[in-house]
Amino acid sequence: MVPLIIVVVVLVVLIIFVVGIYNALVRLRNQVDNAWSQIDVQLKRRHDLIPNLVETAKGYMKHERGTFEAITEARSKAMGARNVSEASKAEGALGEALSKFMLVVENYPDLKANQNFLSVQEELTSTENKISFARQSYNDQVLFFNNKIQMFPSNIVANSFNFDKRDFFELEAPAEREVPKVSFT
Repeated sequence: MVPLIIVVVVLVVLIIFVVGIYNALVRLRNQVDNAWSQIDVQLKRRHDLIPNLVETAKGYMKHERGTFEAITEARSKAMGARNVSEASKAEGALGEALSKFMLVVENYPDLKANQNFLSVQEELTSTENKISFARQSYNDQVLFFNNKIQMFPSNIVANSFNFDKRDFFELEAPAEREVPKVSFT
């Protein structure tokens, strides 16, 4: 009778332990999904602002068709991304196209003085900052989640219930990874 009670108590403790780990994993997975949705909201805002920026600039930059086409193509690819990996690559390319666009804008002083352009540019800059913070938060959540599903003993529960590792939202554009050169000569 006593060994049966011990076995039942051990089973109950084991079940409570597994349920606790499972619930923690579900909570972490939901936090990762929530963090991604925050990035997605900011990316949509960015995608919506880009046509306004381009339209404002078109009147001034009549000879920059290639620049406009590059932004439009990069935006289209970014909007069509289906997962974090695709979004990372596409958003990196879009960021690179926007950087090149802003460099071209420097050649048009009238455009830089246009209030509509400045307003949209400021909104885009603000959105870029929000994306950066959201990306950092997402990557922190992914790190915590991935650690949890890979560490013992929660990895046993994670593998049993098919909790999969999540991808980080990393920039793929080489321009974003380059260290700026500083020269005082």
